[in-house]
Amino acid sequence: MMSWALWVGLVLYVVGLVTVFGLRSVLQYRATGDSGHRRPHHRPGSVGWWAAVLLAGAVGVGAVGPLLALTGAVGVPAVLAVPALAGGGLVLMVCGFAGVLAGQQAMGLSWRVGVDDTERTALVSAGLFRHVRNPIFTAMVVAYIGLLATVPTWVTALGLVCLIAGVELQVRQVEEPYLIRVHGAAYRRYAAGVGRFLPRLGRL
Repeated sequence: MMSWALWVGLVLYVVGLVTVFGLRSVLQYRATGDSGHRRPHHRPGSVGWWAAVLLAGAVGVGAVGPLLALTGAVGVPAVLAVPALAGGGLVLMVCGFAGVLAGQQAMGLSWRVGVDDTERTALVSAGLFRHVRNPIFTAMVVAYIGLLATVPTWVTALGLVCLIAGVELQVRQVEEPYLIRVHGAAYRRYAAGVGRFLPRLGRL
């Protein structure tokens, strides 16, 4: 496997995470006095708890995967060690992280990581949210698919599975019930016309 692809994939992934979570949190705090992060308080073993575990695990595995490949602890199948595949993966990563930033920008002061059941934020339906209800999660998956194309190992593939499973649980079992409870008919109307992760797919 081309070591340059592993290094670039790792660096791009880490820089992307620092930008979309770290830098965004700093900007949010400067604007509102609140970082936007909400600690999960789910009962261990509950659906919300598993969603948080899977999402956190996926983020961690995304960094570990390239490191294991670089040290030779995990191999890359020769058939997948293709420069074009790695290059395409890097493009997807850039597009994915750019999509996350665009989604965060559209959310403005309503941007949050996690859900606080006692909090009420504005219902966002502008920007990317006009086309899909969860553009940030969609963009995260796109970036991770790019990482897998750049670092095609079973470890990275496992991370992608964890990410998709965590996103599905978080959205369906945690966020959507919260939004229906807080925004009621307004959210139902919005969700009836806009897809969950892709345009027109997963409407309620």
